[in-house]
Formats: sequence, structure tokens, C-alpha cells
Amino acid sequence: MVTLRVLTTNDWPLWRALRLAALTDAPNAFKVRLADWNRGEEERWRARLKLPGAYHVAALLDGHPVGMASGLPGAGDIRELRSVWVSSEARGQGIGNRLITAIETWALGSGGAALKLAVLLDNEPAIALYRRNGFMATEPGNVLPDGMTKEQVMVKALRRA
Repeated sequence: MVTLRVLTTNDWPLWRALRLAALTDAPNAFKVRLADWNRGEEERWRARLKLPGAYHVAALLDGHPVGMASGLPGAGDIRELRSVWVSSEARGQGIGNRLITAIETWALGSGGAALKLAVLLDNEPAIALYRRNGFMATEPGNVLPDGMTKEQVMVKALRRA
């Protein structure tokens, strides 16, 4: 059974475990690297969870953490979808969809009119997931510090039921 858990600053050990697992499992799917976060002390992990207006969710499969996603405030009524990851053993079960839906619900509830994300261009499985969830490619994103890796910005307009 899959359950979603909203994370608080006291859940920093769970957030840390998920983030490190994501960066280990999919090192080329994120802008940051494992080495960037592996050294983090407790306060660094808590700081991410207490960003003003942010929303963080963990996915648990039979009580075992298997996924995560974050929602962050953006400019105006734009909200940002960040750090989406589902473990390889849990993929294909709709967990990514559920995480995205949870962030969309938060975004609407916080006054968001659109949800924006940036995904690395070579991360085809993530791009497919976002497209299935209604995200559309917009302007190209930045070239990362390595000078070669590019990202794609995608946006989804949010509608109230």
C-alpha cells in the first residue's frame, strides 16, 4: 500500500535518506550531485524542510520510503515542482503521479495558478512523466555549470475544480 506523508522539520532523517537515495540512484537526473549533499549536517537538512511556504512529501510503500517531491513558492502565482524521485523498485506503480498530484493540490491551495519545473533534457523518463501529468515544454532552461548539460522548463496551468 502506498501512502504519502507530508514532511516537517522533524522528519529531516527521512528527507535525508530519500535525498541521498535519489542522488545515488539517479546521479544524472538532478542538478546537484551526491557530493554536494552527502556532507550535510542535521541543520542543513532541516533548513530545506523549513523553507517558508514550501511543501515536502514522501511516498511510503508498505511503510518503506520510496519517493519524494517538493513544492516551492515561485514568482507571483507560480509554484515550483522540485526533487521528484521514485526508487527503481517502486517505479511503474503510479507513485510519481501521486507525488505530482500532491504538489499540485498544495500549489492550488497556496494560490498558485501554474506549476513550473526544470528537467534535464536527457532525462526522458521524467519528461514523459511530466507530459502525462499535463506539463508542457516552454522556454529552454539554463545550461548547467558543466557547460554542456541543458535543462527544459515545463509548465502546467492549474485549474480549480
